[in-house]
Amino acid sequence: MALFRLPSSGPAALAPRGNGLLLRAPQMSDFLQWAHLRETSRDYLTPWEPIWPSDDLTRSGFRRRLRRYSEDIAADRSYPFLIFRELDGAMVGGITLANVRRGIVQAGTIGYWVGQPHAHRGYMTAALRVLLPTLFGELNLHRVEAACIPTNAPSIRVLEKCGFSREGLARRYLCINGVWQDHLLFGLLHEDFRG
Repeated sequence: MALFRLPSSGPAALAPRGNGLLLRAPQMSDFLQWAHLRETSRDYLTPWEPIWPSDDLTRSGFRRRLRRYSEDIAADRSYPFLIFRELDGAMVGGITLANVRRGIVQAGTIGYWVGQPHAHRGYMTAALRVLLPTLFGELNLHRVEAACIPTNAPSIRVLEKCGFSREGLARRYLCINGVWQDHLLFGLLHEDFRG
């Protein structure tokens, strides 16, 4: 039954581009740019993210991250993307499709981050608009979900601009920066996507 098939186009090689951006899976050669952007954005990002491991910004930590990504892609569990400006190759952030569920669900959850120097410039909205056709097309999802802390107005704006609908509130849903936080839940169905 075609509805439940895994994509045959090589999901590990997905690299959507558009709106002046390229999205692709992280590579070891990205380490220096990634670590620098994350370190310079640490104070900006930590209120919205889980606690970083102590070795998060080390080369060995990044290598371990890449191994996990490779395993997750091969198992059709998760698809990480780094976001680059095509003009100059600058990394601006990342989006991960995680918690991919197949069978009768055909859904996954997105999470994203943008480096502080690139925040509030429309990059994440543009990147998500580039990625969504791939999620609904090559990855054959029926539904894409997202969750964000109610006080994260920029993240809410990104989701709403991309057509996501607010679906509810999950109390103490995720442990962010060491605290269980409520999250607004959002969803976008393939048939509602206007890409």
